Amino acid sequence: MKVRAQFVKVRPVRWSPFPVEHITDRYKQPTAAPILATCPVCHAVFMRGHWQWRAAPSGAAHLVCSACARTADGLPAARVVLAGGFEATHRQEILALVRHREAGLRAQHPMERLMSIESDEQGTVIATTGVHLARDIGNAIHHAYRGKLTIDYDHAETELHVNWLRD
Repeated sequence: MKVRAQFVKVRPVRWSPFPVEHITDRYKQPTAAPILATCPVCHAVFMRGHWQWRAAPSGAAHLVCSACARTADGLPAARVVLAGGFEATHRQEILALVRHREAGLRAQHPMERLMSIESDEQGTVIATTGVHLARDIGNAIHHAYRGKLTIDYDHAETELHVNWLRD
């Protein structure tokens, strides 16, 4: 029976000479969070490791949720950029769809919210507190109106970019 030598080095499949630096997310729930807490801004309840919409129990600690902290700091988790001639002519319909998708997702997930919607002649920029809402908005608009949708995950640790264009 042959025995494989212990000193044989195994190279990784993909090797990069540049080290990958992990960017810490300061809006991630801390590990030392209390078991039961409520957000004093939006009144969401942190229970069993998740933020939920429910009545605040008595004796709960106060802890600002990540969505309220992002909104206060003005640092979105994702941006959705809508551009093109079609967007300019159908802006009200598209924004109604955006608000409808946000209301549906926010009912299930309190940390997925719209931060701001800014429109001008170039297009519309939507800032969100969560990456899932931005991706959902982009997919919903693409499904309803077609066009070109690009989701840029290159810098997803800091901010997700979703772009939609239709002329």
